[in-house]
Amino acid sequence: MEVSRRKAPPRPPRPAAPLPLLAYLLALAAPSRGADEPVWRSEQAIGAIAASREDGVFVASGSCLDQLDYSLEHRLSRLYRDQAGNCTEPVSLAPPARPRPGSSFSKLLLPYSEGAGDLQGLLLTGWTFDRGACEVRLLGNLSHGSLRNGTEVVSCHPQGSTAGVVYRAGDQNRWYLAVAATYVLPEPETASRCNPAASDRDTAIALKDTEGRSLATEELGRLKLRGGAGSLHFVDAFLWNGSVYFPYYPYNYTSGAATGWPSMVRIAQSAKVLQFQGQAALDCGHGHPDGRRLLLSSSLVEALGVWAGVFSAATGEGQERRSPATTALCLFRMSEIQERAKSCSWDFQTAEQNCKEGEQPERVQPIASSTLIHSDLTSVYGTVVMNRTVLFLGTGDGQLLKVVLGENLTSNCPEVIYEIKEETPIFYKLVPHPKKNIYIYLTAGKEVRRIRVANCSKHPSCTECLTAADPHCGWCHSLQRCTFKEDCVHPENHENWLDISSGAKKCPQINLFRSSKDKTTVTVVGSFPPRRAEWECAVKSADTGRQLCRGKSPPSKPCTCSIPTRVTYKDVLVVNVTFSVGSWHLSKRFNFTNCSSLRECPGCIGTGCAWCKSERKCIHPFTACDPSDYKRSQEHCPVTVEKRTPPETAGGGRVPENRSNRTHPSLQVFYIKSIEPRKISTLGKSNVIVTGANFTQASKITMILKGTSTCEKDVIQVSHVLNDTHMKFSLPSSRKEMKDVCIQFDGGNCTSVGPLSYIALPHCSLIYPATTWISGGQNITIVGRNFDVIDNLIISHELKGNINVSEYCVTNSCRFLAPSLKSSKARTNVTVKLRVQDTFLDCGSLQYLEDPRFTGCRVEPEGDTELEVKIQKENDEFNISKTDIEITLFHGENEQLNCSFENITRNQDLTIILCKIKGISNANSIDTSSKKVRVKLGNLELYVEQETVPTTWYFLIVLPVLLVIVIFAAVGVTRHKSKELSRKQSQQLELLESELRKEIRDGFAELQMDKLDVVDSFGTVPFLDYKHFALRTFFPESGGFTHIFTEDMHNRDATDKNESLTALDALICNKSFLVTVIHTLEKQKNFSVKDRCLFASFLTIALQTKLVYLTSILEVLTRDLMEQSSNMQPKLMLRRTESVVEKLLTNWMSVCLSGFLRETVGEPFYLLVTTLNQKINKGPVDVITCKALYTLNEDWLLWQVPEFSTVALNVVFEKIPENESADVCRNISVNVLDCDTIGQAKEKIFQAFLSKNGSPYGLQLNEIGLELQVGTRQKELLDIDSSSVILEDGITKLNTIGHYEISNGSTIKVFKKIANFPSDVEYSEDHCHLILPDSEAFQDVQGKRHRGKHKFKVKEMYLTKLLSTKVAIHSVLEKLFRSIWSLPNSRAPFAIKYFFDFLDAQAENKKITDPDVVHIWKTNSLPLRFWVNILKNPQFVFDIKKTPHIDGCLSVIAQAFMDAFSLTEQQLGKEAPTNKLLYAKDIPTYKEEVKSYYKAIRDLPPLSSSEMEEFLTQESKKHENEFNEEVALTEIYKYIVKYFDEILNKLERERGLEEAQKQLLHVKVLFDEKKKCKWM
Repeated sequence: MEVSRRKAPPRPPRPAAPLPLLAYLLALAAPSRGADEPVWRSEQAIGAIAASREDGVFVASGSCLDQLDYSLEHRLSRLYRDQAGNCTEPVSLAPPARPRPGSSFSKLLLPYSEGAGDLQGLLLTGWTFDRGACEVRLLGNLSHGSLRNGTEVVSCHPQGSTAGVVYRAGDQNRWYLAVAATYVLPEPETASRCNPAASDRDTAIALKDTEGRSLATEELGRLKLRGGAGSLHFVDAFLWNGSVYFPYYPYNYTSGAATGWPSMVRIAQSAKVLQFQGQAALDCGHGHPDGRRLLLSSSLVEALGVWAGVFSAATGEGQERRSPATTALCLFRMSEIQERAKSCSWDFQTAEQNCKEGEQPERVQPIASSTLIHSDLTSVYGTVVMNRTVLFLGTGDGQLLKVVLGENLTSNCPEVIYEIKEETPIFYKLVPHPKKNIYIYLTAGKEVRRIRVANCSKHPSCTECLTAADPHCGWCHSLQRCTFKEDCVHPENHENWLDISSGAKKCPQINLFRSSKDKTTVTVVGSFPPRRAEWECAVKSADTGRQLCRGKSPPSKPCTCSIPTRVTYKDVLVVNVTFSVGSWHLSKRFNFTNCSSLRECPGCIGTGCAWCKSERKCIHPFTACDPSDYKRSQEHCPVTVEKRTPPETAGGGRVPENRSNRTHPSLQVFYIKSIEPRKISTLGKSNVIVTGANFTQASKITMILKGTSTCEKDVIQVSHVLNDTHMKFSLPSSRKEMKDVCIQFDGGNCTSVGPLSYIALPHCSLIYPATTWISGGQNITIVGRNFDVIDNLIISHELKGNINVSEYCVTNSCRFLAPSLKSSKARTNVTVKLRVQDTFLDCGSLQYLEDPRFTGCRVEPEGDTELEVKIQKENDEFNISKTDIEITLFHGENEQLNCSFENITRNQDLTIILCKIKGISNANSIDTSSKKVRVKLGNLELYVEQETVPTTWYFLIVLPVLLVIVIFAAVGVTRHKSKELSRKQSQQLELLESELRKEIRDGFAELQMDKLDVVDSFGTVPFLDYKHFALRTFFPESGGFTHIFTEDMHNRDATDKNESLTALDALICNKSFLVTVIHTLEKQKNFSVKDRCLFASFLTIALQTKLVYLTSILEVLTRDLMEQSSNMQPKLMLRRTESVVEKLLTNWMSVCLSGFLRETVGEPFYLLVTTLNQKINKGPVDVITCKALYTLNEDWLLWQVPEFSTVALNVVFEKIPENESADVCRNISVNVLDCDTIGQAKEKIFQAFLSKNGSPYGLQLNEIGLELQVGTRQKELLDIDSSSVILEDGITKLNTIGHYEISNGSTIKVFKKIANFPSDVEYSEDHCHLILPDSEAFQDVQGKRHRGKHKFKVKEMYLTKLLSTKVAIHSVLEKLFRSIWSLPNSRAPFAIKYFFDFLDAQAENKKITDPDVVHIWKTNSLPLRFWVNILKNPQFVFDIKKTPHIDGCLSVIAQAFMDAFSLTEQQLGKEAPTNKLLYAKDIPTYKEEVKSYYKAIRDLPPLSSSEMEEFLTQESKKHENEFNEEVALTEIYKYIVKYFDEILNKLERERGLEEAQKQLLHVKVLFDEKKKCKWM
């Protein structure tokens, strides 16, 4: 029997208006939406997922299988099952209409043999490919080959089902696979594709030995379908009590309908033969008229001996039959299934047919108390936590629900613990984290998320935490909040973490009670954290701060505090009570203001007041009363017996006879017709209208909403009966779900109105067009979801405020006419908002621009029945559609003709709107009499005049002039040579025009169609180790120092302590001395900029293990630099490297950000360099000048490009001792260009070998040669040989692939040369490749001498290649930039946050109010000093060689990067350099992101000094013994001794440095002695 929420006495009705959004969110304790939850996104929809105990999570999507770490942040390995390097689906799989089962190419994913004493865990995978193939692989790495495989094991149809389980059995303890599958589908088009042999067509379940050489096609045993049984859809397979169970249901794959009841088949967990043990039908149809015959998900709760399943009824096409009772969670006892599983089978062929004629299967009933009915469940996973059964449920709208079963396995109202913002349906399989029970893996669409299984933190107090009865949560004393046990400090100490078994009574609670006539006692009860310190407690008046009492006690005994009864204490109305032991505190406020108004004993004592039994009243606790009458706790209060009225049932418990006594004898009939709307948002709805009849005849009307079966109903009183046929209700907020609605009149039966859906708030994804004209009236469309719950659409303008617009909305889109903003400024932006109840949701912005301008029109007849009207308009940014424009032609005596819109053509100068008037008889006469054209664009109406046509008089004036020109031309062409010259010039011009047309069209086509196949998995990033990274950063131009600092480390003797260097090391650790030395050196004229940089780098290495001290030096020097800069221009500070501190800052950033660079920025940076190289090599590259057709830098553009084509070579690699692996592929197809030199072809062949095999060939480029094989003949290919072309001026042209006339499919052999040649061949000025020497300076001369060798070329024709290269790397570049200015996990790197805060503090100290100054300081200190250095020098980070061409391209990228940080607006014209124009449109977007980045860092909480010191200390420890600090100290001493007198004089003048002066002299003596010893 369903009971409403109303109790006796009934509660007052809900308020009419729903809760505001904030209150609603707080009230419902909104579940997490996943901002911090790790998400893995696959290229295709996910078809299977499994988690192993030790080797991570396995996710199958499309034709790929990924092995992920448990955090889902890293892919450990990948298996391409169909095509190498390609995860796409061989056949497109559209998501089915739920609840139809989904399709997938992955059928089985079973980790096994883990922790079973075997050497390694194994993974059994099943795929539709190769007629349902199955493979066994090592769990550790998917890229290794399969150990065993076999075909026809799983279903080969993507929509067919497969379920299996691996187990150990038999004397030899071997592993066996029991698998059930839909091997045959009824569809005729798939019947011939992969169905098994005729003898196997009826197989349903098979048993296989997984440890043979292959998973043999011949099974150990099989269970076949019964004749005419139809298809079965298997959902799961699991082991229980010595048997294997397969839940399934009969299913017609063609119609999508279940043809029978869901069932479970049981076979023996055997090693020899497949033994059928029975079959039982499962009935989960309660509450649905048609029953639920589809089984969507399955989970065995083994510890409880219970199986859970999600069942569904059919929903029809388009979900029109979905109701609040469509799906249900049902739990069945496994013992009952096992007991009732009959050997008589109605779906399978069995050896013993024990079926009686006409016998129907007996249906097992679920555990009634745990059945949960819901509108749209998709998945279930069950487990036992702290003796409580917990069930996780996925829904079709992206929710993860949590159900905790109580005693007698009673389901509670599920809690929403997570919601997917996009509302993607949850995958049928929920996977728990194998190591941490606080996580569960949630799969939906193309994404897997790792979700916490509880929202413990939403319970603010201990009492709420423990009464919530969530077994995952408990109260952590040390943190004083509700947490998981794993998150609590020292959870192993049972006193520190209270779980739900403790009960709320164990929570620490402060009690204040009247203990005697003379005093009131305060004490604390419950459980407390481990105590080592003594207790302290105190009571203070909140108004005056006066201490009323104070107490102390040993750790073993809680503190008590007694307040004496005094007359003066009667005025104390509010007291604060605090208890503390060590760092643990507990406090409570007691308010005695309303003691006298409390009428009941429990409520009186609960507030801290005192209850006087004799007077039966509540008094102030400090007021006198007979001691015998005090009640110490609520348990001692007298029990009051209330008269209870029988509750009314939700269905109308009163009998009709009672109703007739209260109503008219004719018994009024109430009629319900409809309810509008049927969908409302989760905020509720204040005006839901119900229509029907006789509403005014009822005295009491109630609406009852019933959603999930285990949740309470909502009972809502009618808000307003509008008339006899209409009434209005105000519905409260709720979570997403479908609810049944019924109306109750005067307490009678509840009349059903049908379902009502609570859905999520609307979400906008696109507004188009996003630009409109100021007069308005254009059709604007918004695309998104859940638009059918909005109340109205609003345009928000800064001056005009909110403007309501009329809209037409369906579920996924809204259309409206843009309102006019004529009185506003010409260019303005407005915000489009959606109003849902009292909440306004931003939907995006709409830009208004000036109205379109029309310049004229032309009317031209097309025959005599059709007129063509062309209207000219200035170019603008509007996207005008056919529905926006209306054109009318005026002719004759104000006659009108409507013109039908055809198209819009945009030219360089003007836009032409073309429309046609058809079906007329006198087009020519209308043309001559036409006057003007009216154009209506939304609210804009304009009249466009026709262009004036030259009259006959103009022709008469021009005619004599034309005649004179013709006469002179006739005289001129009489000469033969002039004619010949004119003809040749005409031919040349035609040739030039043809070439120009072709080049420009090819450039345009390439820009639109060409795409670069960037490989996202480019192998291991070749990072340099920290030592080489640091040295290349510290000494970018001094390569010799790298050798010194690395070589000496190997010969370093730890016991050999150099006394002089030790003394110097101690001296530079004197901050005052070091700062004085640096300032003194910088004042010396011959202490050059190079010396300053070297000194800073030596100092960084010397103090590499003392980063805390180095940072303090950096602070002091930076402040000193600010003092110098503030006198002149503070904006120039840190811009150039002119002082020691500026180079020191660069080095410090490099040290502190090396980890961030490697972990976050390194991979996208390496991908950028790789992609750029890939794009450059896609076209011709001149080997002499390094110029290329594809580049970012105009200076490196190869515009003298010849025609070229791609040649596919079949390359055979000779087997060499350096590379004898059997797995190496030695026949590789390689694409080269016919204009490539032989050396360039070698490089491409080497790269192809590396990409194919994952490892290099084993020889250097200069050690190999190439041979062209033609039949039995071989010809060695060389850059220069006897066949090389020598031009007329003695220049030798390098040989190319085209020179040797190598065609597609030619075989090239790679062989090892006998003699080595120099690795870097440098060609002199006597060689050329694609560019003839001095071709730019002597183009005409070369044209005469080498006629026909080069076509006419113009550099500007090839500027589109810059854009093509930019487009190819654009996504990679943006990923790199955003990795630099992003905040991982909402935390900035310590060094950046620390130094930016330091700059902010210095600006505040110096009273610098201009925010631009601080912005420039930050930009000069981080992007300019560090990031640009890295972006321009990838060889600092990776073990790669940087070519001059790559350097030129990276300079363009670095310039764009710095422009993003600039505050000045760039005013670029058409004559601006291409390097600036290339990223001009992107810079404004980057600038906004940079500002947000700086603001986000500033808004982060400041770092404490201890946090920064800990970070620097850890970095110091990382780099111990990394460098030979003695070398650095020696170099520092060289500078000190060079300027020894100046430093000594400075020390003498400075006070407080006398000791440092003595130490310096001592250091010099030690060094001098050491020098003498070496000499001797």
